[in-house]
Amino acid sequence: MTDIEIAQSATLRPITEIAQKAGVLDEHLEQYGKYKAKVSLEAMKNGGKNGKLILVTAITPTPAGEGKTTTSIGLADALSKIGKNVIAALREPSLGPVFGIKGGAAGGGYAQVIPMEDINLHFTGDFHAIGAANNLLAAMLDNHIYQGNSLNIDPRRITWKRCVDMNDRQLRFVTDGLGGRVNGVPREDGYDITVASEIMAVLCLSNSIDDLKDRLSKIVVGYTYDEKPVTAGDLKAHGAMTALLKDAIKPNLVQTLEGTPVFVHGGPFANIAHGCNSVIATKMALALSDYTVTEAGFGADLGAEKFLDIKCRYAGLTPSAVVMVATIRALKMHGGVLKADLNNENLEALKAGIPNLLRHVSNIKDVYKLPCVVAVNRFPTDTDSEIELVIDECKKLGVNVILSNVWAEGGNGGIELANEVVKLCEEKNDFTFSYDLDASIEEKIDQIVKKVYRGKGAAFTQNAKKQIDNLTNLGFDKLPVCMAKTQYSFSDNKDLLGAPEDFTVTVRNIKISAGAGFIVALTGDIMTMPGLPKVPAAEKIDVDSNGVISGLF
Repeated sequence: MTDIEIAQSATLRPITEIAQKAGVLDEHLEQYGKYKAKVSLEAMKNGGKNGKLILVTAITPTPAGEGKTTTSIGLADALSKIGKNVIAALREPSLGPVFGIKGGAAGGGYAQVIPMEDINLHFTGDFHAIGAANNLLAAMLDNHIYQGNSLNIDPRRITWKRCVDMNDRQLRFVTDGLGGRVNGVPREDGYDITVASEIMAVLCLSNSIDDLKDRLSKIVVGYTYDEKPVTAGDLKAHGAMTALLKDAIKPNLVQTLEGTPVFVHGGPFANIAHGCNSVIATKMALALSDYTVTEAGFGADLGAEKFLDIKCRYAGLTPSAVVMVATIRALKMHGGVLKADLNNENLEALKAGIPNLLRHVSNIKDVYKLPCVVAVNRFPTDTDSEIELVIDECKKLGVNVILSNVWAEGGNGGIELANEVVKLCEEKNDFTFSYDLDASIEEKIDQIVKKVYRGKGAAFTQNAKKQIDNLTNLGFDKLPVCMAKTQYSFSDNKDLLGAPEDFTVTVRNIKISAGAGFIVALTGDIMTMPGLPKVPAAEKIDVDSNGVISGLF
């Protein structure tokens, strides 16, 4: 059966039953139908636990697939099966990738979060609220200029874009305000995808409604003619923006196929933004459970780095264990094998590709000093010799390899992994960050490139250097850095697979996300508005006369 057929054949438990299992009181539950709900922020105060935080991350992604979300869900189910009190905390999917390449992002096989169709489509409306808040700010900004521009905003130096939660390359660069004086002030403009909006990052890093409003007020939307930053607070937009987000800030509660509680909340991209679910959902899960399983987007050089250096730093979180997800198929692809040939045993290609896994593992153990286990998503085509090779190589780093069969068997296929994770959670933990906040902007970026990517260092264009000088003069230089980089390589060149060396990462642009509280360093050809592929997943998605959806993976 396909993923959606498995999900549609499942018997869902009432969300009230899932809430009871999660320790959420009735008065804190706001139901959105029978099978999904929002949870009041008050639920955290009644939790009383201080759970272990387990981060699931992965090797550098390939078209062969890795299965990070599937592993996260299967691990949560497995922990539940061995008698642990567990809640998973995951990101919400964006409509752009759902209709673009991925076709859905709620796990796979028998390790899924349900109702799968709702989660992948409109869900509880969080992304629509974020888009509305983003575009309200854009409308108030342009209206301010039209109504006399008392803040002296330079229309050529507006940095705030409108957004839409869809992959639409046509909107990357637009000219608006045309049609005469009554229709606004003409200027060059553009759109981001909603998950790249700073408001998404702000929502996911906020601790409360007051913190959300304060962060929104700090968002820099542009600069005056004398190069002073203009904020959402200057435009008096932050109160209304918070009003639009007052429900979106509450975590969404759903369930796995096996009835394990899951918070699905927030979804910033990991190659553009910081790639983690909300701080509030994570903290709520930790307050209500003994074990919280969460994930960070793309490979560990992006998602895990930002989870650890940005989210954990701001939220005061310390992970107890890290699960590094890999597939032998993907490692062979890093070793140069074409996708069509991945079913054949190829130890030489595996040897060539396995340094990618080893570098990610080494980063977790040696840079961040966290306990780690490798979870290999087993495919029927994996041979015993290939598996033995991965086990032997990881042993050299003092890391165990566990075969995971959660896609085919659900929680039962992850019990060995769950037992290993429980053991790791009791190990000594010397968690540290990869850079110090007191370092300069250039030094922080250089440290990430050298320590995490293992490159020679960072190079900066003249434009980036000027931007760094400006941001330093404005007092933003002590913020953490969010790297915008291709997910397909440790480097900024997507074609450099495996574990490349002696490369330099070129930073072409630096921008401030003052509300989120980080500096964004743009490298390569990363764009904040993706496009659809030649054959979008949307072409295969349909709905019958009974309202049953098909084609979601």
